[in-house]
Amino acid sequence: MDFDERYDGDPLIAFREGRKPRPPREATARRGMWLEDPVTEFYGRLVSATRETVTLQDADGARRSFPRHSTFFDDEGAVRLVFRAPEPKARARSTSGSFLVEDATARVARSGRIFVEGRHDAELVEKVWGHDLRVEGVVVEYLEGADRLDEVLAEFGPAPARRVGVLLDHLVRGSKESRIADAIAERFGADAVLVVGHPYVDVWQAVRPQRLGRESWPVIPKGQSWKHGICAALGLPHEDQADIARAWQRILGRVRDWRDLEPAMIGRVEELIDFVTAPGG
Repeated sequence: MDFDERYDGDPLIAFREGRKPRPPREATARRGMWLEDPVTEFYGRLVSATRETVTLQDADGARRSFPRHSTFFDDEGAVRLVFRAPEPKARARSTSGSFLVEDATARVARSGRIFVEGRHDAELVEKVWGHDLRVEGVVVEYLEGADRLDEVLAEFGPAPARRVGVLLDHLVRGSKESRIADAIAERFGADAVLVVGHPYVDVWQAVRPQRLGRESWPVIPKGQSWKHGICAALGLPHEDQADIARAWQRILGRVRDWRDLEPAMIGRVEELIDFVTAPGG
């Protein structure tokens, strides 16, 4: 009996046997991806990789390592893992916004100085720019009032190789501070002394009021103690100097970095640091 052999075998065999296998696609290696080794049929998630191997861990916790450039299978087919270079770590910044110098030791103090009016000014500058000042070897001292500036500078003896930067409160046209600044510049010269200032009545106002939960600082009438008036407006005790000191520490504690200060303060301090640390200073 003859048989009809028209349907014997698979008509696509010749096509399949002649087709080249599809090369594995590339897949970015990532921790936790599930892969199968086609040789051992070990199936697990990627838990680690070295320069030579990748390690998979199955659902029971068993681990097995394979050559880094092996072909694996994932849910979509054959893959070769591609290992991307890690993104460079962003350099850490100090509270002033400058790049942090890791493990920096304080530099020997320069001959120059920065003078500020009072203790609160010095504490604010130290909190935000302390790292920069130690790296650059700049010492900050306070005057206990702008009226002492001429006396302090005469004793210090500024010179082009021994520069002095001065930060004054309320340095606005026509103020007592502006007259002091003009006299100092004339006496010691612009290459030895730089006097700058912010427009605020007190350095407290250099802190952005939003850090205290306010849109603006309270306005204190002339003839009234400014700091006592501020404390009263903020609902803080203000009976004596100890209360004022505690109020300032509370305000200072709200400062995290340069972004919590007004631009007029930031620019002036950095101008002074640049002046004192310039070549020859």
